[in-house]
Amino acid sequence: MDPNSTALINFIGTGTPVHPDFGSGLYQGSSMGIPYVAVNSSQSPVTVNFTAYGDESDPGPMPIPPDAPIEGYPNPSGDRHVLVLDNNQCWLYELFNAAPAGGGAWNADSAATWDLLTNEQRPYGWTSADAAGLPIFPGLIRYDEVAAGSIKHAIRFTLQHSRAAFVPPASHWAANSSDPNAAPMGMRMRLKSSFDISSFSASNQIILTALKKYGMIMADNGSSMYLSGAPDDRWNNDDLHQLTTLSASNFEVVQMNPVYTASNLPTGSAPQIASFTATPASVSAGQSVALNWSVSGASYLIVSPAVGAVRGNSVSFTPSQSGTYTLYATGPFGRSQAMVNITVQ
Repeated sequence: MDPNSTALINFIGTGTPVHPDFGSGLYQGSSMGIPYVAVNSSQSPVTVNFTAYGDESDPGPMPIPPDAPIEGYPNPSGDRHVLVLDNNQCWLYELFNAAPAGGGAWNADSAATWDLLTNEQRPYGWTSADAAGLPIFPGLIRYDEVAAGSIKHAIRFTLQHSRAAFVPPASHWAANSSDPNAAPMGMRMRLKSSFDISSFSASNQIILTALKKYGMIMADNGSSMYLSGAPDDRWNNDDLHQLTTLSASNFEVVQMNPVYTASNLPTGSAPQIASFTATPASVSAGQSVALNWSVSGASYLIVSPAVGAVRGNSVSFTPSQSGTYTLYATGPFGRSQAMVNITVQ
């Protein structure tokens, strides 16, 4: 437990109730929760245009279906998140304030690409589709998890106030308070082990057990003690409502170390791209090109346009037109890029 746990909980408000911010059906014409969609290799990658935070976003293309559900569907509102899980290649794509742009493309304030085969973290100081710089999908309560009998991860939640600090694996803050007892992004809280869950339904006991074992991670500014989940018509809203009998006083803050602020933000070198080549650099229409690279210090790689997220040190593709292709190498301390020109005759 964090030594400042009591003060942090008092700042939230000990009587602030837990609220499941997900469920079945519609509320005021919109679905409840943050939806996601799973795709496979048949989903073509499309362009994503950035309208606000492009400098901290991962460039496309991304395999976003034209009918991907937007948070709040069928009448999207609020943060308008779009989450796409590529089950074939194990990549996760998340967009904030997203909207179709026509021709299959999407507009978004920001977007993040997550390699699900590594323990990826955003560069220090960078946002994601969430204010804390965290992935959203892994923190959602999903009905199929409850039906399977266990939730094996921490749960995303929001608080009204946060300060200019974050705790890894968060990487970004969006401060709206200068109070030292306001939560840093990434703060983890857990349900006290002494809290008796025996009177709750079997489904709610699964959620509460996860809150004891894995806790919940503060991911964004919003209504306090709101738990995030995916909408599903199988949820029992009346049953979920019983979770509101819990309050902040039933939780404790897990020890936070380190806590990063502007005064101790880690610094280091961006990834090093030793080489990036195209073979051949001039092709006939329909002919493939091999891109090869040598990179160190990168957490993940993206080739844009036309290719998208990649692993290893090479990829083959068939360019549709002449142009410049860029390799983006992103690591804990920023992003580097290198370019090659390809001519299609």
